[in-house]
Amino acid sequence: MAEVAETVVAVATESNEATRWDGPRWDGLILGANLVTLTDDSGYGLIEQGALGWRDGVLQFVGPVSGLPALPEQLARQVIQAKGCITPGLIDCHTHAVFAGDRAGEFEQRLRGVSYEEIARSGGGIVSSVRATREASEEELFVQSLPRARALRDDGVTTLEIKSGYGLDFDNERKMLRVARRIGDELGISVRTTFLGAHALPPEFAGRADAYIDSVCEWLPRLHGEGLVDAVDAFCERIGFTLEQTRRVFEATRALGLPVKLHADQLSDGEGAALVAEFGGLSADHVEHTSEAGVRAMAQAGTVAVLLPGAFHCLRETVLPPLDAFRQHGVPMAVATDCNPGTSPLQSLRLAMSLACTHFRLTPEEALRGATHNAARALGLSDRGALRVGMRADFAHWNIRQPAELGYWLGGDPLLASYSSGERLV
Repeated sequence: MAEVAETVVAVATESNEATRWDGPRWDGLILGANLVTLTDDSGYGLIEQGALGWRDGVLQFVGPVSGLPALPEQLARQVIQAKGCITPGLIDCHTHAVFAGDRAGEFEQRLRGVSYEEIARSGGGIVSSVRATREASEEELFVQSLPRARALRDDGVTTLEIKSGYGLDFDNERKMLRVARRIGDELGISVRTTFLGAHALPPEFAGRADAYIDSVCEWLPRLHGEGLVDAVDAFCERIGFTLEQTRRVFEATRALGLPVKLHADQLSDGEGAALVAEFGGLSADHVEHTSEAGVRAMAQAGTVAVLLPGAFHCLRETVLPPLDAFRQHGVPMAVATDCNPGTSPLQSLRLAMSLACTHFRLTPEEALRGATHNAARALGLSDRGALRVGMRADFAHWNIRQPAELGYWLGGDPLLASYSSGERLV
């Protein structure tokens, strides 16, 4: 990886107060880096020798240095000379980063030929993570989960979605969501919480899936009332929950005015993508087996397809998502890590972008857009994911010469700095 100049910071002093700039002074201004704005429907929206200014957590200027309305020291309290590239902050829109324990043993089983479904039906899989998560105290769960979220942050993520779903009773689902909120406070990133009570059937409800869904629908308003739920998800699959059971969860969610998402069509075409689109869902995730009809329904509803190449890679899947159909019908494609203990122990969104390029043949621009602009759409967020005046000052500064390098390098540490609402994180 070619080196670029270190970031140099100059602080404007009171003697530099503007005489030709009547507006309020910006909090910060970065000069010289190439800006990857992603403001158009396609392409990087590259501005060479750019200037990025922000105040009160909001972008005030995005353009070439030559277009600044006054001298830099007149405009901003802090002026930063830079090289490299600046992108919107990365957005990981699908993770299960809060859990206890690990499932490395299942990784070995799969390498010996045991299928994911066989592991799940024999008492492993999600249920094994449920046991470990239930046994952990809230503090223990926080201590175990924080390093994973920190790794994602330190790789350029400024907004992180975290699902529950390893508690599967009220107290433990609540514990997971509380930990997710605490992680956001601890790391300074924006954390969006998703209630995934309908993730798997807990042992105490064996043979009583409908009764368990009753409980999930009962817990939801209580958790929402505590401010712990931003969206609701479910696992609609032959080893998960049926369309009708998922529909019940979605109806309870709609009654509260919350958005829905769905683990859809990962192992088979269960018509999950069409169902979540029917409810105007934010996203259908995995979608390897989604049919043409499901794609059309997503396009009509504006539902984002969240691609999870980490799970595809770890499970050694062979059925690709209907990528050409998504492109043909204009379905936005997001990319996420699916960070979880069983099928995607992936702690780098950059690596997820690279896997999306390699396995799914996304272009580097599609992968970056998928981890920024389209990921924001998958979370229902319109204030981030691009570099545009009026957007949140969430951005990442990279030691790269061109944006394609973010999907090109495997590993490394190209992040020079990242900001959330104008506050430096890394």
